[in-house]
Amino acid sequence: MMLGRIAHYTADAVLLSAVLAGIRRNSGLEPATGKIENEEIRKYVNKYLDIGEWVIDSTVVFMSNSSYFERKK
Repeated sequence: MMLGRIAHYTADAVLLSAVLAGIRRNSGLEPATGKIENEEIRKYVNKYLDIGEWVIDSTVVFMSNSSYFERKK
């Protein structure tokens, strides 16, 4: 039961990071991590945001190689 809850929260956190990465790519808006005074926390927040970037990149590669998706021109 506890392991399922941890997996659920982890998936939610990864999805939120991917949403933030998508917003950054489409609008240029991003969290102001430079305002985080604690350097260690700032480092982990940036790593968390990098996970979203990786998820977006991996998803685009997967979808580009799939016959179920096509690029609109």
